[in-house]
Parts: sequence; structure tokens; C-alpha cells
Amino acid sequence: MSSTALAAALADIDTVFDGFANPGETGCGYCHSPEETAYLRTPSVRVPTDVVQYYLYEVPDHFDDHATAMRRLLPQAARALAEGSLGAIGHGAIGLSRVDWRSWPAAQAAALDTFLHAWWRHALTVPEPPYGIEEIFDACVTTARTVAPFLAAWERGPAADAHLVHCADVWLYDLLSDDSPFSWWYGESEAAGVAELRDWLSGTGAARLHALGEHDLAVRCALLALPHDQRWDHPYWGSASATN
Repeated sequence: MSSTALAAALADIDTVFDGFANPGETGCGYCHSPEETAYLRTPSVRVPTDVVQYYLYEVPDHFDDHATAMRRLLPQAARALAEGSLGAIGHGAIGLSRVDWRSWPAAQAAALDTFLHAWWRHALTVPEPPYGIEEIFDACVTTARTVAPFLAAWERGPAADAHLVHCADVWLYDLLSDDSPFSWWYGESEAAGVAELRDWLSGTGAARLHALGEHDLAVRCALLALPHDQRWDHPYWGSASATN
């Protein structure tokens, strides 16, 4: 069941993006049938969920107008993401992360931004969201092209705390080696996003993990504040907890 804020955000998406279509869209004849491409030219007709998923993750050059195609799909795509009715997420770059949606008219940009934050805040309250919590975070921040607001929204609670433990463990695999945990972030803003995540985990995140009794995980997060070489030369790695 969605939260009140998420339900309102989805309703706004339905209203703001109703009626979008590109009547001249030809799509890619090699990847999609004429019947599938016809949905992109026809507004206000329900698109089969599998077609929504295909197009939501299709590369931009398979469209005559990728941005309009994303607008066309948004009412169903946002609801499918929130409800978990897509087969999977995280297997490719979500198309919304590859359009300059912040340059859209204010009402459109605000509707998408509000949805991303409402979806994330709701997912944090659900012990078992329909997709992996790290995949939802990835989809939200790569689409928004910013990390800090989503970290700031990470309120405390049983489900949210469990998600923090899981995500920290997953992200450290890359972050400790100065790699990005985001597989599908496009543009120069990725480096800033990774830095924001690293700084938060080494400070606020580590403190919260300590308070939760996750001391070993908290220590590893705190190491992210050190330069790469000092991080790996730290005495922690010689301890029993590290070797285990």
C-alpha cells in the first residue's frame, strides 16, 4: 500500500503528463513492432506493461524524440516503479536519467522530482519493497542526478535502519576502492554524487550504524573519510573482525 504522499505524487504525474505523444515517432523498427511504436504516437491509451518496460530502458537514439517518449510513458512508468509491476529495475539505465527533465516546464519537472522523493521515502518504510532498496536508491539518484536530498530523507525506523545496514554493506564494496556504486549514472554529476555518498556514510551513516550495534560496518564506513592508501593501511584490516 502506498503512502499518502506517494499516492498524491502519482496522481499529479497522471494529471501533468496526460496526453503526451509524438505523432511523428517512428521508433526503431529492428527492436520494436509497429504496434508497439504506435503507442508512442497515440496519447491516453494504456500501454502494455512489458512495452512500458522495454521503452523505459531503451537507449535514446532508438527514438525520434526520446524526451517526449518518456513523458508519454511517465504515468504508467511511475506507477509501475512504485508498485513493483515491472519485471526488474537496475539492469540498465532508466530512460528518465538520460533526458534533461529539469529543463522541462516547471510543473512537469516538479511532478517528477516530487515522485522520486515520495517513492524513496515510502520505500524506506517498507521492510521488503518490491525491488532491492539499493536499486530504488540508484534509480532515484541517477534520475535526479543528486544524492544528498535522498540521504537527508533517510529517517530512522525499523525498516529504514535495516535498509541502511544492507545498503552500507553493498556500497562499501565499491566505495572503499574509490569506485562508483552507481552502474548507470550519466554525466559529470556522478563524481559529486559519489563524493556525497562517501561523506555521508563516513559521518552520519557511520554514527547511525554504531548506534544500531553494527560496529564493524560502522568502522569500515568511517574509513571512507581517509585517503585511499591510508584507508587500506589502517590497523582495522589486521583485526579479527576484518579478517572474518
